[in-house]
Amino acid sequence: MIQWKLWIIKSKEVFGDDKMAGIKDVAKLAGVGVGTVSRALNKTGYVSEETKKKIELAMKELQYTPNELARNLYHKKTGIIAVLVPDIAYSFFSDLVRAIESDLYEYGFKTMVCSTFKTKNYEREYLDMLDRHMVDGIITGVHSLDIENYLKTDKPVVSFDRYLGKDIPVVGVNHWKGGTMAAERLIEAGCTHVIQFQGSKAVNSPAHDRHTAFARRMENAKIPVMTYELEWNRFDADYFQQVAEEVFFKNPEIDGVFGADLMAVSYMKTALTQGKRIPEDLKIVAYDGTLLTTNIYPEVTAIVQPIETLSKKCTELIVKKIEGGNGEEEGLKDIRIMVDVFLREGGTT
Repeated sequence: MIQWKLWIIKSKEVFGDDKMAGIKDVAKLAGVGVGTVSRALNKTGYVSEETKKKIELAMKELQYTPNELARNLYHKKTGIIAVLVPDIAYSFFSDLVRAIESDLYEYGFKTMVCSTFKTKNYEREYLDMLDRHMVDGIITGVHSLDIENYLKTDKPVVSFDRYLGKDIPVVGVNHWKGGTMAAERLIEAGCTHVIQFQGSKAVNSPAHDRHTAFARRMENAKIPVMTYELEWNRFDADYFQQVAEEVFFKNPEIDGVFGADLMAVSYMKTALTQGKRIPEDLKIVAYDGTLLTTNIYPEVTAIVQPIETLSKKCTELIVKKIEGGNGEEEGLKDIRIMVDVFLREGGTT
C-alpha cells in the first residue's frame, strides 16, 4: 500500500499538473491495460475488485472524469434525439417541440433542439451527427434539404408533415378534412371573395392537401378563390405582416381569409388598423390553433392540429426505430399517420 501511494505521488512528475488526463493515462497509472479501464467504466466485462480500486485511485489522482457521451457512444447510444424545426420562434413549432421534449423524457431521452432557419447547412450537419452516432435519432419538420440527403442515411428518422421516402415514417394530420372544414365555415359565414395563403409548393408535404381541398370546396360553391403562395422556408413575423399589408391594399374586395395562425393574425391586425370590422366585414379561419389565436381579441376561429397527439405519435415511432425497428418486419416502413383535426369556433366568423 505504501508503495502504491508513493507511485500516486510520483504520477504528478510523470504526467504533469497541467495536462488533461485521458483513459490511457488512467491505465498507465493503474498499471493495467486501456481495455481493462474501459471494461470497468462501461461495466462490459469482469474486473477484479482490487483492479477497480486501482483504477478509481488513478482517476481520482488524475482528476479524470469519464465522458458520459463517449461511454454512450461505446454502446452506440447517446440518449439524445435531435428535433429539427425551421424556426423555434414560430408558435406551432415551439409548442410541438415543447410537447416532444416532454414525451421523450418519459422514454428516458434528452432532446437536442435544432432550429434551421438560417441555412440549409444546419440540417445537413445534424444528419451528419446522426451518422456519426452523436444522436440516436432525428425527428424532422424542416424543408431546407433535398430528400436525397435523408435517403442516404439508414439511421432512425421520423418526419413531421413531409414525405421523405417510404423508409421514413411521416406523421401529420388529415389536412384534406381541415381544408374542407375551413372552406365550409367561410361559406356558412357568407363570404363571396376569399383568399388562402399556402406554403411553398416546392416542399413535398401533405399540408398542401388542405389548400387543394379548400379551393375545391369553394369552387363547388361557386365562390372565387385567390391562392397566395408564400416564400419557401419563411416563418418570421415581419414577412407575414408584409404579405398581409400587400394583399389587403391590393384586394379590398376580400371578405374571407384562410391561412396558418401567424398569417391569419397578421391579416386581421392589418384589417383592424384600416377600420375593417371583424367578423362583419371580414371573416377569418386560421390553421394550427395555437395560443396565438386564443390570446387575442377577438379569438380566431381555427382548424386545430392536436399537438399533444402529434407529439406522441412522433416519439413512439422514433423510439421504436431506435430500439431496432427499422425493417419492414416491424411494420415501420411506408408509414403515414394522419391525426384528426377539429374546428374551434372563435369570434372571427
